[in-house]
Amino acid sequence: MKDAFGLPQSLLVLGGTSEIALATARRLIARRTRTVWLAGRPSHALESAAAELRALGADVRTVAFDALDPDSHEAVLGKVFTEGDIDVVLLAFGILGDQARDEREPSAAVRVAQTNYTGAVSAGLVSARALQAQGHGSLVVLSSVAGERARRSNFIYGSSKAGLDAFAQGLGDALHGTGVHVMVVRPGFVRTRMTAGLDEAPLATTPDAVAAAVELGLRRRSETVWVPGVLRVVMSALRHVPRGLFRRLPV
Repeated sequence: MKDAFGLPQSLLVLGGTSEIALATARRLIARRTRTVWLAGRPSHALESAAAELRALGADVRTVAFDALDPDSHEAVLGKVFTEGDIDVVLLAFGILGDQARDEREPSAAVRVAQTNYTGAVSAGLVSARALQAQGHGSLVVLSSVAGERARRSNFIYGSSKAGLDAFAQGLGDALHGTGVHVMVVRPGFVRTRMTAGLDEAPLATTPDAVAAAVELGLRRRSETVWVPGVLRVVMSALRHVPRGLFRRLPV
């Protein structure tokens, strides 16, 4: 169960090598969390992440999980929940894709959509049902400001995040009053391996800054978290820019 400050004792990370997720896990372990499950494709990176968190004092286990295999999600995640209650599920998997290539190769674009949206819908619903069955818990969904309005430079990725964001909001409404809390996290440009080599956008942030925002959001039981917070105002303005003018903006 969560402590008096709303921080979890147990954490399940879907996307166990995500830099943002691992920064969040490190932060929560430093506060209260003692049991961590890292779910992802079996790899050296996944085992290294687990070893790093174990060194911080947590009981860390790994589980084979593939976002692109939704037929396996119920069995894989169900096994985790049979081991004990999970206070927080952090849905952190996703791929950026390559916009130019993905426009030329529709199958590559579909892979972005299947990973970021279809896989997340499956894993999110399975996790939400398990949290509801135990009567408590939070589902934290890593969305993106890219989903707020499609941009020419990354509309394939942005559209997948728009779908994820809408799904998570609706799921939060559906679970209201059940004891299960859904929190949508909308970071801007985050300096990670995934964005290495890309031109840095204004108001760029770090995995540690996102982790701090997630912790604060859990304490406050927030439903939407922007990182950095000023992006709430920026994106509110951009959503209302006329389309003709928006096309001429350097975004």
